[in-house]
Amino acid sequence: MKAIKAAFQHTLVWPVLTLVLLIALDVAHRANFLAISMFEGHFFGAPIDILNRAAPLVIVSLGMTLVIATRGIDISVGAVVAIAGAAAAMLLADSPGNVTTAVLAALAVGLVAGAWNGLLVAFVGMQPIIATLILMVAGRGVAQLLTGGQIIPIGAPGYLVIGGGYLARIPCAVWVAAAVTVATALLMSRTALGLFIRAIGVNPVATRLVGLRSSLIVFAVYVFSGLMAAIAGVLMSSNVRSADGNNAGLLLELDAILAVTLGGTSLAGGRFSLAGTVIGALIIQTLTYTTYSIGVPPEATLVVKAIVVLLVCVIQSESARSLLVKHVKRLFSSAQAKPVSEAAK
Repeated sequence: MKAIKAAFQHTLVWPVLTLVLLIALDVAHRANFLAISMFEGHFFGAPIDILNRAAPLVIVSLGMTLVIATRGIDISVGAVVAIAGAAAAMLLADSPGNVTTAVLAALAVGLVAGAWNGLLVAFVGMQPIIATLILMVAGRGVAQLLTGGQIIPIGAPGYLVIGGGYLARIPCAVWVAAAVTVATALLMSRTALGLFIRAIGVNPVATRLVGLRSSLIVFAVYVFSGLMAAIAGVLMSSNVRSADGNNAGLLLELDAILAVTLGGTSLAGGRFSLAGTVIGALIIQTLTYTTYSIGVPPEATLVVKAIVVLLVCVIQSESARSLLVKHVKRLFSSAQAKPVSEAAK
């Protein structure tokens, strides 16, 4: 009994159960939901499609996880996605064969954007939501200036392979997301950086008093978040074969925050789970797929998503679970007492 109770208190239990329930709902609606077939030399099916479309969200959410772990927030990632895609598209428009330069330019944009946020938060002392809100608004304008307010088509074959191609029959975007996830996990587990980030989230004043350069670490975390957004921008612009300064990455920051929250990372800082974040991103994408597949109107998709996220977050809350268990025990006790009282009569 204690083992079962401890298992249900694990951070990943509820996200995994949520994902399993969503998959079960899809299977109930369409029996061949989990079927994977070969089409034009690569794997094809709903699971592959979900993984492919979730890849940019996974990458952005990894950066968001570390930011939130330091008691911060980055709501500019959607704008950075748009700027990175626009920068790559502008370079490819002049020189379609110079794919490496275009990708490096996009990544440089992410680093600069992250450094700007980190400078305002870590060294100027601005509140994270205000600092990143500035780039969220200005960045979207920068992206539209780069594209001239138009959708810039991308036709460079080498660039299109990154987000739309396949490697070993699996979408390249999935490989990129997996590589970024593994690299981030190794960085957090094999170095002291993960411990430092947790310490800053728990008590930033204490970490500063013991000599830890917390400002530099917070700065680095925002730079990392900007880099992750830029990688996602390359994948998304490659996948849709164009750069759209107005719509690229729109509301992506909200999905990333939801994915991080669903994965069990504390918004109060100090506790984070990269595995939980990946599962949370898969939940978001699977939920989107599910709502469309079962016939939910597009205008109601966001409402359904909000309800599911609310339920999962409530279930993850220890106080909410304790209250629910208390009411269940009360109902069970009253149900047992009723037959006894009837028998006494």
